[in-house]
Amino acid sequence: MIVVLMGYMGSGKSTIGKELATLLKYNFLDLDDYISEKENATISDIFKDKGEIYFRKKETEYLKEIIDSYNDIVLALGGGTPCYGNNLKILNDDKKVVTIYLKLSIPLLATRLYAERDNRPLISHLSSEEELLEFIGKHIFERTQYYNQAQHIITTDHQTKKDILEAILLELI
Repeated sequence: MIVVLMGYMGSGKSTIGKELATLLKYNFLDLDDYISEKENATISDIFKDKGEIYFRKKETEYLKEIIDSYNDIVLALGGGTPCYGNNLKILNDDKKVVTIYLKLSIPLLATRLYAERDNRPLISHLSSEEELLEFIGKHIFERTQYYNQAQHIITTDHQTKKDILEAILLELI
């Protein structure tokens, strides 16, 4: 089985994914890290040097590679991965893949991301929490239709890691 975590940046995909992998005795993969390693460049540099179209093509290529090559992993997607090309179809059509949307409210995403915006190129230019709230709101509006196609939706607002992990494990039974 491949457990795929999707959701907006800052929703906890990597943090929860690593702990979930440990509980399941699976390996953990972060798609952005996988792409960076294969391309020998950071995601920011790929966007800057080769553009978003190149990145999105590579993202789909590497997503297929992971789905075809691995079993027993927890895979954290990039926030935009399910929203481009046929990535969501690739995931939802594969019988060994279980997709889970980690849903966190916009205000909580903004609070969480504001503190770490310097490490996130997409939002580093935003100087206030209000600007960030507006930015996230627009993105979530555009992406929700994709995220909601996940096989399971876990609302994570005000939940502990333990609560979130238990909710995911219950969905996987």
